[in-house]
Amino acid sequence: MHGELQRIVDAVAARVGRPALIEDRRQRVVVYSEHDGPMDEVRRMSILRRQTTPEVIAWFRRMGVLTAREPVRTPADVDLDLLPRVCVPIWHDDLLLGFVWFIDDDGSMTDADIATATSAFTDLSLALYRENLLGELASQRESEATRTLLVESAQARAHAVRALLEEGTVAGDGPTTAVVAQLVPAAGRHLDEVARIALEQALVATRRWLGVRESLHMVWPDHGVLLISGGRIAGQPTPKVAAEHLDEALGQATRGLSSVERTVTGIGQSRPGLADAVESYREAVQAARVGVQLPALGRVVSWSGLGIYRVLSQLDGRDLDAAGVHPGLERLLRDDAHQVLLETLEAYLDLAGNAHATAEKLRLHRTTLYYRLQRVEQLADTDLKDGNERLCLHLAMKLGRLTGHYRSGS
Repeated sequence: MHGELQRIVDAVAARVGRPALIEDRRQRVVVYSEHDGPMDEVRRMSILRRQTTPEVIAWFRRMGVLTAREPVRTPADVDLDLLPRVCVPIWHDDLLLGFVWFIDDDGSMTDADIATATSAFTDLSLALYRENLLGELASQRESEATRTLLVESAQARAHAVRALLEEGTVAGDGPTTAVVAQLVPAAGRHLDEVARIALEQALVATRRWLGVRESLHMVWPDHGVLLISGGRIAGQPTPKVAAEHLDEALGQATRGLSSVERTVTGIGQSRPGLADAVESYREAVQAARVGVQLPALGRVVSWSGLGIYRVLSQLDGRDLDAAGVHPGLERLLRDDAHQVLLETLEAYLDLAGNAHATAEKLRLHRTTLYYRLQRVEQLADTDLKDGNERLCLHLAMKLGRLTGHYRSGS
């Protein structure tokens, strides 16, 4: 199919005497002709990565390319390093199939040139229609099977695994780990379509890096999931390395997007096979959500490394809060003037009540440390010599961090 599209794009480029590039309706590069004319950074990166950045996609959509039935001339944009273009949308009845793009840096492409190019578009329309139909059917089957693995019953999951193996979508069924990419919206913003495009681009880029038959992906409204079914290839990247690659790809894809403040990538624990991946997925979701609440954990957070947050993240916050674990701590949390005391207490508890280590970490004189701890005991009506009290206070502080009631310090 790509051979037919390549023949058509080469013929179109030859007719108008300038390079041409074809994208599908999601603005993913399908084929392109030989390029020997002016080229901007957008075209160069589209060819190298086989896709356009979310920022450029949003810019072109503001130019109306998604709804246009006739060729659209788009202006240059210095900030995006974008030269003027002529975009010819390709339709089959009421179905948008894709776009043919020409760089027109000097404005010399005439309406007659465009008409010459479009005379070959009947064949192009049919070829793109077949390409879209085959691609969409395969994509829908894979998406439905992946969704089944994440949300359906054990019997349905087993059936989905058989279907994926029979169709050759995955190379085999082996140890599987879920990695979740969580988008954090900027203050006062909602995640838009461009953010979701960026999310899918990052997931697809990581799948290509891993090997598309070694992984599956799914995009939800606010997060995406990558299922890595590994262990069959010598030297294959570990889930942690794959998660770090995804984190880097997310950073590149979302750079400059005003709707996304940051991203967090969570890693679940490995499970024996694809049918068991749902448990790893739930862990990865929880790990990412904890990472959203606690930025100090970093951008890549593993479920196995969460410590006490593994337990606290599974508690229903409506039924339990810091005050419920230790009522005395609520008095400290209510007053911003007590933040120094809270930070001192947390450091002391994190270091197992070791006063010497706490004083060194906080760079305090031992007398100052003891004074602060005494104030904590008075205000929280507690006794730090009591192991049970220390345990309750420690759990209450960690729960306060997780629920957002306590955010100071590291």
